[in-house]
Amino acid sequence: MSEPNQIPARRAADSERDRAVSRERILRLLFIAILVSSLGTLGWWYWQHFTSGGMVRESAPSWLPDSQHLIFQAEADGQSDLYVSTLTGTDRQGVQTSPGDEGGGAYTRDGKAIAFESDRDGNFEIYKVLGDFTTLVPLTHDPGRDMAPAWSPDGSFIVFMSNRSNSEFDLFKMNADGSGVEQLTRGGANSSPEVSPDGGSVAYHNGRDVHILSLQTRQTRRLTYEPLNGMHPTWSPDGEQLAFMTWRNGRTEIFTSKPDGSNQELLVRMPSGDAVDPRWSPNGEYIAFVHVTGGAEASSQERVIFLVDVKTKRLSRVSR
Repeated sequence: MSEPNQIPARRAADSERDRAVSRERILRLLFIAILVSSLGTLGWWYWQHFTSGGMVRESAPSWLPDSQHLIFQAEADGQSDLYVSTLTGTDRQGVQTSPGDEGGGAYTRDGKAIAFESDRDGNFEIYKVLGDFTTLVPLTHDPGRDMAPAWSPDGSFIVFMSNRSNSEFDLFKMNADGSGVEQLTRGGANSSPEVSPDGGSVAYHNGRDVHILSLQTRQTRRLTYEPLNGMHPTWSPDGEQLAFMTWRNGRTEIFTSKPDGSNQELLVRMPSGDAVDPRWSPNGEYIAFVHVTGGAEASSQERVIFLVDVKTKRLSRVSR
């Protein structure tokens, strides 16, 4: 039988042993957490830096009518050209190249023509190329910069941005052959137009907020309000939603909303950098966007095209 004065000493020893075991368990859990976090960070870094042959500079994605291919601009040696590829980034095909820069490629719904911007003649103008990629048709010729063409659903007209009327950009509308140019907005830095699926309105951003312009009444509706800002809007194919980029949470993310501005919800937030320039696929399943690895203001950083599955939010990389 233990002596009475030995019982407290044994209890103290048992308590110290329990505390030591508890400390060891906590240290093990902390080590595992740090290891998992490090492996996740390493995996993301590897994914970003070793899934392509070098620094990627691809942007302005847009869709072909089949929802299985993208048209985008790729930059090399300070010059950008237009390419088409599959959604896995394979089977790349050059669409338009010149000593100047090409970008802002947009297909008609029937796939028979592409509108794009180019400064091949020393100033940015809008051009049209037919589906065989050989017949080039200039659509604008103005001292101002004409950029970002967007087709109407029936291919009868194009909306584009231009600073031909003042130092800031406004929106203009023209027929598919370049005739009948009309000014749609006046003042306030209007950019990135996209015609609605019914052809009756245009989504765009004015300053740092998304607006919708009725082509019939010329009235505008504002969907976002700084600091809950929005830019580069894109329509879902059924016209029931818009996606846009916003930096309301510190870094640029992709949000969706109803066309009246309600139900603004987060869709994409990348682990690092910014998600910019969303474009909804014709079948409604995906949104293509650009991941700027160092942030949208870091002009020297990689620009990588990704897809997000609208339902599952699963990401897949297009750029290779």
